[in-house]
Amino acid sequence: MNFKGLLKTVGLFAIGVSLTACQGQISEKPPVHPNMNMDQQLRYEAQEENNFFADGRAMRQPVEGTVARGFANTDAAYYEGVDENGDYIQNIPIDLTKSFLYRGKERYEIYCTPCHGQTGAGDGIIMEGNYGYVPAPSFHDQRIQDLPDGALYSAIYNGVRTMPSYATQVKVEDRWAIVAYIRALQESQNISEEELAEYEVDIDALQAKASQAQAQADSVAAAREADQETMEASVSMGADVIAANACGTCHSEDGSAGIGPTWQGLFGSEAQVVTAEGETITVTKDEDYMRESIVEPSAKKPVDYAQAVMASYSYLSDVEIESIVLYLKNLEN
Repeated sequence: MNFKGLLKTVGLFAIGVSLTACQGQISEKPPVHPNMNMDQQLRYEAQEENNFFADGRAMRQPVEGTVARGFANTDAAYYEGVDENGDYIQNIPIDLTKSFLYRGKERYEIYCTPCHGQTGAGDGIIMEGNYGYVPAPSFHDQRIQDLPDGALYSAIYNGVRTMPSYATQVKVEDRWAIVAYIRALQESQNISEEELAEYEVDIDALQAKASQAQAQADSVAAAREADQETMEASVSMGADVIAANACGTCHSEDGSAGIGPTWQGLFGSEAQVVTAEGETITVTKDEDYMRESIVEPSAKKPVDYAQAVMASYSYLSDVEIESIVLYLKNLEN
């Protein structure tokens, strides 16, 4: 090996040793950063401390009245379902199309059927089991049919009584789509034979299916009524019926305020109520008043709860209603 070859070999060996020696060693010098590229700025990071402010937080609340871009939501009719006076709007503020209606069907079946059922009759799977939920009203009740579209939208947007708000799950346009589909369900349950004849529908098959369903419902009702006839009203049954229908969600027994009037001191008391005709009268809250309030709650509403809405519990049997009355009376003993 000549001198140049030896020198090259030694040089390569020295470079290899030097590179190997650098592994695992931490430099005490700052890294070379030729282009800062705004990596280091005179600013505070999220959650960082800033003693300039009394609370020591660098993160500040937005200035009052600040609205994020794209979230002004100034159209109250579209975003809240109300007009400039705060009253519910009568009609959906979106053009109705077939695709829009089918979007409402899809969203309805995802979010609404567990309680309200496929047809809107209030017979969803949650209502069939003894889960302690307040029974969902049927969309085919005249009271619901008479509601303006804005009221249905508000129930989805704000929630109503024990129904929670779905504002975070359902976007604005989909809420209106659901309202449109509910209206379609209502129309479908009240269509005449003459109107059906205009479409390719087997009316006889539909009637046979409806008759079969009604026969099954009548059979279940008859069996339930037979069972009830062998039972006697009791305070314990009243407690069970109240728990099964989640009456305590709206009414308290200790005098505390709620969605509905408290049961404390209820039986035998006198109070002013508003009749269905809008007349204010004084009544004694006796057994007859209690029965009427369970079956037809809008007949005589307490003045302080005149705007509250309570669903009818007329589906309860006589012995169940009597048991509730006994339970309420027993609160005073």
